[in-house]
Amino acid sequence: MRWLRARLYALREMVDEVARHSPARLAIVVFAAVIAVFTALLLAPWATASGTSAEFVDALFTAVSAVCITGLVVQDTATYWSLYGQIVILVGIKVGGLGIMTIASIIGMVVSRRIGLTQRLLTASETKTSKLGEVGSLVRTIIVTATTLELAIALLLFPRFVVIEQDVGSAAWHAVFYGVSAFNNAGFIPTEHGLLPHVGDWGLVLPVALGVFLGSLGFPVILNVYRALREGRSRGFGRRWGLRLTLHSKLTLTTSLALLVVGSVVIGMLEWRNPYTLGPLDWPSKILAALFAGVMPRSGGFNTVDVGGMEQSTWLVTDALMFVGGGSASTAGGIKVTALAVILLAIVAEARGDRDIDAYGRRIPSDVLRLALGVTFFGATVVLLTSVTLLHITDYTLSRVLFESLSAYATVGLSTGITAHLPDTAKYLLSALMFVGRTGGITFAAALALRDRRRIVRFPEERPIIG
Repeated sequence: MRWLRARLYALREMVDEVARHSPARLAIVVFAAVIAVFTALLLAPWATASGTSAEFVDALFTAVSAVCITGLVVQDTATYWSLYGQIVILVGIKVGGLGIMTIASIIGMVVSRRIGLTQRLLTASETKTSKLGEVGSLVRTIIVTATTLELAIALLLFPRFVVIEQDVGSAAWHAVFYGVSAFNNAGFIPTEHGLLPHVGDWGLVLPVALGVFLGSLGFPVILNVYRALREGRSRGFGRRWGLRLTLHSKLTLTTSLALLVVGSVVIGMLEWRNPYTLGPLDWPSKILAALFAGVMPRSGGFNTVDVGGMEQSTWLVTDALMFVGGGSASTAGGIKVTALAVILLAIVAEARGDRDIDAYGRRIPSDVLRLALGVTFFGATVVLLTSVTLLHITDYTLSRVLFESLSAYATVGLSTGITAHLPDTAKYLLSALMFVGRTGGITFAAALALRDRRRIVRFPEERPIIG
């Protein structure tokens, strides 16, 4: 036991050292190794329902999609994979979700201590760590928080699945699977036809949407809100109403809610009379389906109506929402809502003629704006290159190819129905895109943030013409 404890301590010290000096390398190496393990597990003959080994490209694609918590599939999860295969996928989702929150939080700790932006992420202050090496308490907090919320969602879903399945065992399994998949924004479905037959079932659809939205906020925001509520109760809301939320939490919550409202309303309006989606539904079901469709581009990947039957204008709106994604240090992908918020605030400040970017009584440093622009440009470039390549190697239209590329990069999992029919080359390309979308954003942001050079000599200032 003492030997094992010493080994674990040495391993933790090694991880701390890598996290301190090369957080980007830590993210890439960890996720690549985990994907390799789950690919091997899915290649086992007993991983499929037929008892024959899956094709390598299908096993790899599924492993990448699960670990990168995307949800794009080339084989139906409910019918192609056996119970063992589904368990492997579920564990991959859990490991990937915990991994991205942990690594993103560790990188936040590195960045905040290296360049002094203590509010870049809440991890350093929220976990009360005295030094960067206190990774153990951070991991424990993330595991407890994520597992508690996943179980809460599963408990909400369980009664409905008991009624639907007429079998307590199957109901429990599906409730847990959907709970984990929803909170981690994975989009994998263990039931045949998914949520399509339950488009108007508020008791089933609403908890899934709630789980996706909570997971997209991010660990720092969830922990900050929880502690703010706890402190508020101790102070007494009657005497002093209000929550002590950080700027990061305020920007994430307000931008996420705004995108949810705007997305749901616009999608509902565009699809209201579409005979292939909302058209045949009654009013309550239409409202629920529109709300659900507004939540899913956060990186959820579930759908209650046929995405392939949507109007192309709806695809374009969904493209924009997927590109933005969810919150930083969350299970969601995209450029992140805080990047969008900072860019919009900068535009407003410029329009007003203000020298500073202000929000909620705080001034946002100019290097944060440069970081947001860099992450946005990086994401747009990757999606553009992938879309051009897919157009060259497939016969699909730009609207479908762009949708698929954005869904993969933002690790959303929504599809117009072409994923399973893509050639192997395109599957490998999307696998790489999912990996880049999951690890590239945070590593690219960290690389930019840590390159804080102070130059002794500065060149004379001259303004180029813009516009």
